[in-house]
Amino acid sequence: MRKYYYPAVFHCEDKGYSVSVPDIDGCFSEGDTFEEAYENIIDAIGLCLEEYAANKIEAPKPSKPDEIKCEAPDFMAIVECDMLAYRKKYDTKVVKKTLSIPSWLNVAAEEQHINFSGVLQEALREKLNI
Repeated sequence: MRKYYYPAVFHCEDKGYSVSVPDIDGCFSEGDTFEEAYENIIDAIGLCLEEYAANKIEAPKPSKPDEIKCEAPDFMAIVECDMLAYRKKYDTKVVKKTLSIPSWLNVAAEEQHINFSGVLQEALREKLNI
């Protein structure tokens, strides 16, 4: 799954907000403004989901919004975490791939000074609709 939608509870603090995601153990963040707290909790969810994936653990199913109870002045908001966007932002390591193409195609591409890595990335983005 590429996108996840989790209810998050925003706790009003003396300055800003702290945020928790009841469905994900240990998923907390904070911010001086609502916008900052919202962006930070997206990153926290992404980090937690990456950890689940690395350990081959299925991501927790999100609760239904009406199942989340909070007391005023706290409030609940649905937070969207796009894992593709998260990985693009934080996973910048490069992976070397070995591939095979016909020799004639290699010669023709080198004559045109084609960047093989760039072409492969472009083709993968198109194929994956990214």
